[in-house]
Amino acid sequence: MRLLVVLSAVVAALAVAPPASPGGWATVGFEPLPDGTSAGGTWSPTIFVKQHGVTPLQGLQPVIEIYDDETGAATKVAATETSEAGVYEADVVFPAQGDWRVTIHSGFGDSQVSYGPVEIGLAGAGDGGSGELPVVGLGVLALALLGAVALFGGRRLRRLTPASG
Repeated sequence: MRLLVVLSAVVAALAVAPPASPGGWATVGFEPLPDGTSAGGTWSPTIFVKQHGVTPLQGLQPVIEIYDDETGAATKVAATETSEAGVYEADVVFPAQGDWRVTIHSGFGDSQVSYGPVEIGLAGAGDGGSGELPVVGLGVLALALLGAVALFGGRRLRRLTPASG
Protein backbone atom coordinates (compact mmCIF):
# COMPACT_ATOMS: atom_id res chain seq x y z
CA MET A 1 0.00 0.00 0.00
CA ARG A 2 2.80 2.38 0.94
CA LEU A 3 4.48 1.76 -2.46
CA LEU A 4 1.22 2.61 -4.23
CA VAL A 5 0.97 5.96 -2.39
CA VAL A 6 4.59 6.90 -3.17
CA LEU A 7 4.21 5.86 -6.81
CA SER A 8 0.99 7.91 -7.12
CA ALA A 9 2.75 10.97 -5.66
CA VAL A 10 5.63 10.65 -8.14
CA VAL A 11 3.24 10.28 -11.11
CA ALA A 12 1.20 13.31 -9.94
CA ALA A 13 4.36 15.42 -9.57
CA LEU A 14 5.55 14.51 -13.05
CA ALA A 15 2.14 15.25 -14.53
CA VAL A 16 2.07 18.84 -13.25
CA ALA A 17 5.76 19.69 -13.78
CA PRO A 18 6.38 22.31 -16.49
CA PRO A 19 8.31 21.17 -19.55
CA ALA A 20 12.06 21.87 -19.54
CA SER A 21 13.31 24.79 -21.60
CA PRO A 22 16.39 24.12 -23.73
CA GLY A 23 18.82 26.96 -22.87
CA GLY A 24 16.49 29.94 -22.80
CA TRP A 25 18.91 32.80 -22.13
CA ALA A 26 21.49 34.86 -23.98
CA THR A 27 23.88 37.69 -23.25
CA VAL A 28 23.57 40.98 -25.09
CA GLY A 29 26.39 43.48 -25.45
CA PHE A 30 26.99 46.56 -27.57
CA GLU A 31 29.59 49.16 -28.45
CA PRO A 32 30.22 52.05 -28.58
CA LEU A 33 28.20 53.77 -25.87
CA PRO A 34 25.92 56.60 -27.03
CA ASP A 35 27.83 59.14 -24.86
CA GLY A 36 28.69 62.26 -26.86
CA THR A 37 25.90 61.80 -29.40
CA SER A 38 23.98 64.99 -30.13
CA ALA A 39 20.30 65.44 -30.97
CA GLY A 40 19.74 64.57 -34.63
CA GLY A 41 23.09 62.79 -34.77
CA THR A 42 23.40 59.11 -35.62
CA TRP A 43 24.61 56.56 -33.08
CA SER A 44 25.67 53.31 -34.78
CA PRO A 45 26.11 50.56 -32.21
CA THR A 46 27.33 47.06 -32.95
CA ILE A 47 25.30 44.49 -31.00
CA PHE A 48 26.59 41.07 -29.88
CA VAL A 49 24.17 38.27 -28.92
CA LYS A 50 25.52 34.99 -27.50
CA GLN A 51 23.55 32.04 -26.13
CA HIS A 52 24.80 31.25 -22.61
CA GLY A 53 27.39 33.98 -23.18
CA VAL A 54 29.35 31.71 -25.54
CA THR A 55 27.65 30.70 -28.79
CA PRO A 56 26.92 33.55 -31.27
CA LEU A 57 23.23 33.57 -32.21
CA GLN A 58 22.22 34.11 -35.83
CA GLY A 59 18.85 34.82 -37.38
CA LEU A 60 17.56 37.14 -34.66
CA GLN A 61 15.83 40.49 -34.99
CA PRO A 62 17.24 42.70 -32.21
CA VAL A 63 15.44 45.97 -31.49
CA ILE A 64 16.94 49.09 -29.92
CA GLU A 65 14.50 51.14 -27.88
CA ILE A 66 15.34 54.67 -26.74
CA TYR A 67 13.24 56.43 -24.13
CA ASP A 68 13.32 60.11 -23.07
CA ASP A 69 12.92 60.30 -19.28
CA GLU A 70 11.45 63.81 -19.32
CA THR A 71 8.98 63.70 -22.20
CA GLY A 72 8.21 59.99 -22.32
CA ALA A 73 9.03 59.92 -26.04
CA ALA A 74 10.12 56.49 -27.25
CA THR A 75 11.56 55.23 -30.51
CA LYS A 76 12.32 51.68 -31.66
CA VAL A 77 14.90 50.81 -34.31
CA ALA A 78 15.42 47.35 -35.78
CA ALA A 79 18.99 46.08 -36.04
CA THR A 80 20.22 44.12 -39.05
CA GLU A 81 22.36 41.01 -39.07
CA THR A 82 25.94 41.34 -40.31
CA SER A 83 28.00 38.68 -42.06
CA GLU A 84 29.57 37.80 -38.70
CA ALA A 85 27.61 35.30 -36.58
CA GLY A 86 25.84 36.87 -33.62
CA VAL A 87 26.71 40.45 -34.64
CA TYR A 88 24.05 43.03 -35.54
CA GLU A 89 24.16 46.74 -36.45
CA ALA A 90 21.75 49.64 -36.32
CA ASP A 91 21.62 53.39 -36.90
CA VAL A 92 19.81 55.20 -34.09
CA VAL A 93 18.90 58.89 -34.22
CA PHE A 94 18.05 60.65 -30.96
CA PRO A 95 15.32 63.10 -32.04
CA ALA A 96 15.84 65.66 -29.25
CA GLN A 97 18.22 66.65 -26.49
CA GLY A 98 17.62 65.29 -23.00
CA ASP A 99 18.28 62.28 -20.80
CA TRP A 100 17.61 59.08 -22.74
CA ARG A 101 17.61 55.43 -21.68
CA VAL A 102 18.64 52.72 -24.13
CA THR A 103 17.34 49.13 -24.06
CA ILE A 104 18.50 46.53 -26.57
CA HIS A 105 16.14 43.58 -26.92
CA SER A 106 18.10 40.65 -28.37
CA GLY A 107 15.23 38.96 -30.17
CA PHE A 108 15.99 35.78 -28.19
CA GLY A 109 13.50 35.29 -25.38
CA ASP A 110 13.61 38.02 -22.74
CA SER A 111 17.35 38.66 -23.13
CA GLN A 112 18.06 42.39 -23.13
CA VAL A 113 20.49 45.00 -21.86
CA SER A 114 19.75 48.54 -20.64
CA TYR A 115 21.96 51.61 -20.42
CA GLY A 116 21.49 55.14 -19.23
CA PRO A 117 20.32 57.63 -18.76
CA VAL A 118 22.69 59.22 -21.26
CA GLU A 119 22.68 62.96 -21.85
CA ILE A 120 22.04 63.89 -25.47
CA GLY A 121 23.11 67.47 -26.16
CA LEU A 122 22.14 70.09 -28.71
CA ALA A 123 23.09 69.42 -32.31
CA GLY A 124 26.42 71.04 -33.16
CA ALA A 125 27.21 71.91 -29.53
CA GLY A 126 30.80 71.42 -28.43
CA ASP A 127 33.13 69.04 -30.20
CA GLY A 128 30.60 66.20 -30.43
CA GLY A 129 31.92 64.53 -27.29
CA SER A 130 34.83 62.91 -29.05
CA GLY A 131 37.08 63.75 -26.12
CA GLU A 132 39.78 65.10 -28.49
CA LEU A 133 41.13 68.62 -28.54
CA PRO A 134 40.80 70.44 -31.86
CA VAL A 135 44.05 70.85 -33.83
CA VAL A 136 44.18 74.59 -33.04
CA GLY A 137 43.89 73.82 -29.32
CA LEU A 138 46.80 71.37 -29.54
CA GLY A 139 48.95 74.00 -31.29
CA VAL A 140 48.24 76.61 -28.62
CA LEU A 141 48.97 74.08 -25.89
CA ALA A 142 52.30 73.14 -27.52
CA LEU A 143 53.34 76.81 -27.86
CA ALA A 144 52.45 77.52 -24.23
CA LEU A 145 54.50 74.53 -23.08
CA LEU A 146 57.47 75.58 -25.24
CA GLY A 147 57.27 79.14 -23.87
CA ALA A 148 57.20 77.88 -20.28
CA VAL A 149 60.27 75.70 -20.89
CA ALA A 150 62.15 78.62 -22.48
CA LEU A 151 61.22 81.00 -19.66
CA PHE A 152 62.19 78.69 -16.81
CA GLY A 153 65.26 77.38 -18.67
CA GLY A 154 66.53 80.94 -19.23
CA ARG A 155 66.08 81.86 -15.57
CA ARG A 156 67.96 78.75 -14.49
CA LEU A 157 70.89 79.55 -16.79
CA ARG A 158 71.18 83.08 -15.33
CA ARG A 159 71.41 81.65 -11.83
CA LEU A 160 74.11 79.15 -12.79
CA THR A 161 76.33 81.66 -14.64
CA PRO A 162 79.35 82.47 -12.46
CA ALA A 163 79.77 86.11 -11.52
CA SER A 164 82.64 87.93 -13.20
CA GLY A 165 85.06 89.64 -11.11
